[in-house]
Amino acid sequence: MHAWISGLAGRFLVFDGPDGSGKSTQFRRFSALLQDSGVVTCEVREPGGTVIGERIREMLLDPSHQEMDLRCEMLLYMASRAQLMAQRIRPALAAGQCVLADRFISSTLAYQGTAGGLDRREILDVGRIAIADQWPDLVVVFDVDEKTAAARLSPLLDRIEQRGAAYHQRVRQGYLDQVRRQPQRHRVIDSRGEPDEVFALLLTNLRDWVRNSPAG
Repeated sequence: MHAWISGLAGRFLVFDGPDGSGKSTQFRRFSALLQDSGVVTCEVREPGGTVIGERIREMLLDPSHQEMDLRCEMLLYMASRAQLMAQRIRPALAAGQCVLADRFISSTLAYQGTAGGLDRREILDVGRIAIADQWPDLVVVFDVDEKTAAARLSPLLDRIEQRGAAYHQRVRQGYLDQVRRQPQRHRVIDSRGEPDEVFALLLTNLRDWVRNSPAG
């Protein structure tokens, strides 16, 4: 087993990336590895993860809500996030668990910010209120080209996935911009390959991060 994984206890990790990047597959696989290794894990998804958050998720992803204003969309994501922080993430971190989140503020910056046009500073200002400055220790970005990502999506697209190719190109750029701004808080995984190949890259990156981070 991987000895370095014990260094993830009490850490807050986010897996993020464009739709079709394969991050959810890697999320499930890595969560299983954590638990098999004896690391108590709090697994959450966004939007959602709580009863209130799941109700918000239904509204956000429902294709019939095309009239939703982008600022309203951003605030609903933040509302779900605030409840998730209070109800699940903060208590888990206080208990020394590893929090593994499928998406976080990095998604809002990419989708509603870079792709949608909302000001980055406004998103961060609202985000600080929603999470009370409890930022992730690391954001893992699964990067994939738009053609590969589109081929992986279910034909039953949700409201966000239905936006066109140009929008999703901007989403990808939004993630890469975040990495460029704060390279020390991000790791980029090339997720174009087969799942086993991507998982191996993920483990290598996380092992290096744990060994080189202050609490590692």
